[in-house]
Amino acid sequence: MRTLIRLKIEKIIEDEQEYFVATSDDLQGLVAEGKTVQEALEIAEDVAKVLLELEKENNHNFYG
Repeated sequence: MRTLIRLKIEKIIEDEQEYFVATSDDLQGLVAEGKTVQEALEIAEDVAKVLLELEKENNHNFYG
């Protein structure tokens, strides 16, 4: 099963270094940083999987 999550990706420039940060209002705690948009997306996908699994476990423990 796939879950669609809207991401907000911002380009950040600090000390002449450019990177991209992905966050989501749909999934609390999702923050991913990458050197490219693609890298930020890939990391965000991995973070989302972990957060969704933790949420699933917490709901199971709460109701189970």
